[in-house]
Amino acid sequence: MKQELKHQLKPELKPEQIAIAVRTLCEFAARLGSLEHSYTPSPTAIEGMAGHKKIQGRRGPDYQAEYLLTGDCLGITLRGRADGYEAKGYQAKGYQEYSEQTLTPLLEEIKTHRGEISRLGEGQRQLHWAQLKVYGALLCARDQLAQVRLRLLYYDIGKDLETPLEETWEHAELESFLHDLCTRYQDWHQQEQAHRVKRDQSLISLAFPFADFRTHQRHLSETVYKAISRAQSLQLEAPTGIGKTLGVAYPALMAMPRRGLDRLFMLSARTTGRQLMLDSLSKLKGPDDGLLPVRILELTARDKACLHTDLACHGESCPLASGFFDKLPKARQAAANRYWLDQTSINEIAAEHQLCPYYLAQEMARWSDVVVGDVNHYFDQQALLFGLSQQNEWRSVPLIDEAHNLIERARGMYSAALNQAQFSAAAKAAPASLKKTFTALQRAWKRLISAHELADSVAVKVGAEPQNHQLSTVPTELNGALQRLIGEITEHFSEFSPTPELQAVLFDSLAFLKLAEQFGEHSLCTLEVRTWTAGSKPRQSASLALQNLIPADFLAPRFAHAEAAILFSATLSPARYYHDLLGLPDSTCGQTIASPFSAQQLQLNVLNVSTRFKDRARSLPAISQRIAAHYQAKAGNYLVYLSSFAYLKQLQDYFQNQHPSLPCIAQTSGMSEAERLAFIERFRNGRGLVGFAVLGGAFSEGIDLPGDDLVGVFIATLGLPPFDDYHQQLAQRLAARFGSDQSYAYTYLYPGLRKVIQAAGRLIRTPDDTGVIELMDDRFNSPDIQRLLPTWWTENAHSQAMRSI
Repeated sequence: MKQELKHQLKPELKPEQIAIAVRTLCEFAARLGSLEHSYTPSPTAIEGMAGHKKIQGRRGPDYQAEYLLTGDCLGITLRGRADGYEAKGYQAKGYQEYSEQTLTPLLEEIKTHRGEISRLGEGQRQLHWAQLKVYGALLCARDQLAQVRLRLLYYDIGKDLETPLEETWEHAELESFLHDLCTRYQDWHQQEQAHRVKRDQSLISLAFPFADFRTHQRHLSETVYKAISRAQSLQLEAPTGIGKTLGVAYPALMAMPRRGLDRLFMLSARTTGRQLMLDSLSKLKGPDDGLLPVRILELTARDKACLHTDLACHGESCPLASGFFDKLPKARQAAANRYWLDQTSINEIAAEHQLCPYYLAQEMARWSDVVVGDVNHYFDQQALLFGLSQQNEWRSVPLIDEAHNLIERARGMYSAALNQAQFSAAAKAAPASLKKTFTALQRAWKRLISAHELADSVAVKVGAEPQNHQLSTVPTELNGALQRLIGEITEHFSEFSPTPELQAVLFDSLAFLKLAEQFGEHSLCTLEVRTWTAGSKPRQSASLALQNLIPADFLAPRFAHAEAAILFSATLSPARYYHDLLGLPDSTCGQTIASPFSAQQLQLNVLNVSTRFKDRARSLPAISQRIAAHYQAKAGNYLVYLSSFAYLKQLQDYFQNQHPSLPCIAQTSGMSEAERLAFIERFRNGRGLVGFAVLGGAFSEGIDLPGDDLVGVFIATLGLPPFDDYHQQLAQRLAARFGSDQSYAYTYLYPGLRKVIQAAGRLIRTPDDTGVIELMDDRFNSPDIQRLLPTWWTENAHSQAMRSI
């Protein structure tokens, strides 16, 4: 591959010519003191943009929004957009009036917030002013101005309240301020430019870490390289065992200097996937087999990184937040020198400098070449990596492992729910100062229930099943009370430590209101009402949910912003299904890599039995007999996958009753991470075990059981989601968006068979593995179903074809 790539070198922008964002300069050089992340709710990026547009729309005809300013200082090229510019010093209604002779040009910076502005920390205010003053310095230098008016406007989006802070600054003062910031940043900037050159020179000659590629791995790597070279997103389906992670990371790194890429984001939905990414990257070496001069960072969730989960992220609460920005420069330099920044390294550096490891990692995300993290770090509403990419105009490429999981993960990211019972429980534990607000919220819940029961003419009987109301719009009955509760809880948290109950209702309320503003045909709004008796009186409780159905509407801007995106998995078929639901660009290409495995490695059977809900009890004897027959023919480790925990328990009890001498182990609901690990270790350290697990659960993907660790897999379900109200609504929305001919497949068939293929993929992990896959449902005999199964299972003409029993 290296010989091919040498002929594709293209002249790119030299690193020293790259401009940095004004905000980046200020966040590096103008932040002092402690962290100030208290429990004050902040607007989402979407809410912030909407707030900016509202304010900008109120200005006069000569007001220029998103005004671009550029300039140089001490060899540093700066670039940024002020929120507003008015050459004539336009006076908005309600502001101090100036005579025409005294008006000077105006620059405006808008900061959206929620709640009392007094809760905004002094450090944050200084940062906001610094950004505006740099814009002022750039404008004065460009237009040879003697002075400029600067307006810092705080806008409370909940109250539609503007708080303007306005000052007039002389050019000389602003020039001195900018010079001071650039002096602090200059050495770091030169260091980073030198690092970029060293990084790119090393990646130009990056060698594959092994003597040769695995079977088909070279084709995979070439496909990834070509896609990135063409700035084209790629859906890459490749079998387990081919070395996908290294096969994707290696060409992506080689493409960085040739395409002038700034960042790679290696993302997974599973912790095990992120560890595999780190393991693969650790195999790559720099010149003379030394450390690769590429800064590689692992991002982890706050609850896993935080050492004081009971404290607010504020200098007055947490000792690791106190003086954070004063201690940061030395810690940041130590991290930059280390290159390899997994969680262990970050923790060591943070401990040495006595600052928060979570926020140190967040800081190093700005300065790392490769960031390994969860998919939410790029795709959720307030994703750090996406925000930094926008701010710095990075040319970035997300590499998404196990990409088939992104649909469901994204649906979760853009869904939210409110539960009346949860608010009632929180009210009982709330301090007296919040009691009235909780009481007002309960009255709002009652109005909501009453309004929609009367509208739907539903007479709810005591003890009946909960009534589900599908709503065409998000009801507003709760909004006022929720906003008041949010404000008062955050005010309470400014003086007292947060409690779990209040913290939960605060975050749930914020998430719901934020998504409610973006409600559309991509989501479902559901009101569920339950009625019961308490003593002699009937009681009611409700929950209000926003469930995302089509994540494409939220994800499409994330993919559009990337230079390219590489989505890879063993199951990305049919490609159109993932393309449609994820909102991939129209130019996205698809590639299926041939499997290194052969059908000769498999004994593939279909058991003619029905596992439909009504037939499950009758299916137990046939399924149990087949498991026992295989065990008696070859004692070894087997995994049996069922559609639910209830079905699993039925089969487990029947099987153990019929075959008490055979050792069994079963997955249980809500297993801890330690319990899940112990379950897998039983297979790795022993032989002759029959395990029962739920299809689509923790043990049906992301685990590696090669060789004799696993000799057979039984799948007693087609994996179809339940035919409930939610999935019927999903089918209707998908039909409206993508056509009725795709509705059933997109809702039921493709998601179900993906889980089947993933579970079956636990068996054959290397070219030397052999075993049995038995698909225990008569529907697997359908040609339409079989066409969706991996072709290598039956494609070898000399192998045994799929056998029906």
